[in-house]
Amino acid sequence: MYDMKNLSRIPHLEANASEGMDAFWKFDRAAFEDGTVSALTKQLAAVAVALTTQCPYCIELHGKAARDAGATDAQLAEIALVAAAIRAGGAVTHATHLFPKTEG
Repeated sequence: MYDMKNLSRIPHLEANASEGMDAFWKFDRAAFEDGTVSALTKQLAAVAVALTTQCPYCIELHGKAARDAGATDAQLAEIALVAAAIRAGGAVTHATHLFPKTEG
């Protein structure tokens, strides 16, 4: 189902929803520009989000963009563990819904 070649179909979206896609690309570029938060940090955050959403396209694209921004193997490994900790934490905190409410 997931194949990077599918991204070659993005022009079909652009042709059929040009106004929305133009707005998306403008927003996307602005979101990843160097600012108060560095472009590298933004790409590392994107990698963490991509790992938690398990989007292979985003993992590939933002992993490359992070490397292009200067990310090292060590940084990518650490950010992967941050993503894993957040997913695990979500499971732990949501597990509290399994138990009856207690007084007090």
